[in-house]
Amino acid sequence: MSVQASPTAESQINAKPEIVRRTANFQPSVWGDRFANYDADDIITHAMQKQVEELKRLGVAYHFETDIEQALERVKATYDQGIHGDDDDDLYNVALRFRLLRQNGYDVSCGIFNMFKDANGNFKESLVADVSGLLSFYEASHLRVHGEKLLEEALVFTTTHLESATTLIGASSLLRAQITEALERPLLKTLQRLGARRYMPIYQDEASHNEDLLKLAKLDFNLVQCSHKKELSEIIRWYKELDFERKLPFVRNRIVEEFFWIMGVYFEPQYMYGRNILTKVMVLVTVMDDFYDAFGTFEELAILTEAIERWDASCMDQLQDYMKPFYQTYLDVLNEIEEEMTKQGRSYRVYYAQEIMKNQARFYFAEAKWLYEAYTPSMDEYLRVAAGSIGNTLLLVISLVGMGDIVTKETFEWVDNYPKILRASNVLFRLMDDIAGNKFDKERGHVASSVDCYMKQYGVSEQETLDVFNKQIVDFWKDINEEFMRPTAVPKPVLDRVLNLTRVVDLVYKKGDAFTHVGKLMKDTVTSLFIDPVPL
Repeated sequence: MSVQASPTAESQINAKPEIVRRTANFQPSVWGDRFANYDADDIITHAMQKQVEELKRLGVAYHFETDIEQALERVKATYDQGIHGDDDDDLYNVALRFRLLRQNGYDVSCGIFNMFKDANGNFKESLVADVSGLLSFYEASHLRVHGEKLLEEALVFTTTHLESATTLIGASSLLRAQITEALERPLLKTLQRLGARRYMPIYQDEASHNEDLLKLAKLDFNLVQCSHKKELSEIIRWYKELDFERKLPFVRNRIVEEFFWIMGVYFEPQYMYGRNILTKVMVLVTVMDDFYDAFGTFEELAILTEAIERWDASCMDQLQDYMKPFYQTYLDVLNEIEEEMTKQGRSYRVYYAQEIMKNQARFYFAEAKWLYEAYTPSMDEYLRVAAGSIGNTLLLVISLVGMGDIVTKETFEWVDNYPKILRASNVLFRLMDDIAGNKFDKERGHVASSVDCYMKQYGVSEQETLDVFNKQIVDFWKDINEEFMRPTAVPKPVLDRVLNLTRVVDLVYKKGDAFTHVGKLMKDTVTSLFIDPVPL
């Protein structure tokens, strides 16, 4: 999806001698030099790796993906035949099977849950006492797609009774903590690393837990955490060498939060290169956003947009001095991608990286034009630009550049065709971002948001607008679920990138803009993922 308008330098107006800039006074980084230096203890790291290998030889973690797929095929076969064994009336297990199959793309019917209804079509009262079963059913209901009324009813039923259960269960209970976390964020919307970390103490408390599996999970988490900390320290050193904090003091320094965001897209060790380039690109996009949103004049931004289109060092002389460090870094990062892709024999991917960066600038400039003209577009016109300017498609494309052979030229063409899952994620992101930042943006003088556009077009109140948007966000999650149903248009790992991007958005923007205004949520999240290891 692209925007065609591109400015030319000849059309620009001479800048006034004194320019009043819309600086946003962004909060500085809350981390200081906390992650700047990381010295791994090679002896300890080697010891953990040795233990992991020993546990793998026990058969605990050997060919997990293959084993899981085979197990799911067996579960699906018995599910289709209506064979469930001794626990066929156990809500916990029935809901668990349904959820595992659905989240792995099996189009299984939710009709199986009719067995838990009474003669009047209501869920049986006896289910209320089965808290673990309710929790399992609650998680399963989030895998619903459009038209599944039964699962809509299930979500209301389980939410109501789980909320009541939290008042009856002891405050120190792990089950209460699990319910509270699930009500805040179900598994579907939970980042994998955060979900794994939070589940370990719950699993450990189960009498039937496998000690070797638990030990492997803890060791693996800590090993990967060490790797992430090393990557983050290298990224921070790169950022410090850019000297943006001195040269561009008006832009957000969110390098730690950006690395966290990218880790949410893919945390696995094999995506180390992808995390590196994707974090660097996100840094560039954040700087661009602050140029177009808060600091640059319309005339300056027109020239910058043309320079990004041309991707040529000869454009440097036309730019304002404050833009030059950014533009040089933009050229350097794209050249770095080009060198690596050529080395890997995947040079065709460079084109998509270049084009998505150019498109991002076009989207930003279109919004700057709206602000310059004090224009409030219709919702359709707004979303054609703003669902792109939010940057989700850019992050997806660059994440694919950093993946292996599973990504092909056809994968990028699939992205270009703007599939339903990507549109759902993009618009969901845009709506959540606009809801979260609406008050702050109005105070600093910002382009009209989706809230403004909808209120003006339909003549409704802000609260009515938010109610509509929140319902749409729920429906977009259904679109995402539908796109995972087999057979899929692209391999599941590609779809997982979109899902993970959406999960990050749900965490960061559900209760305000935790990226721009870093507070307890982000501090606690970063601490659990990059600072505190799991106790062994």
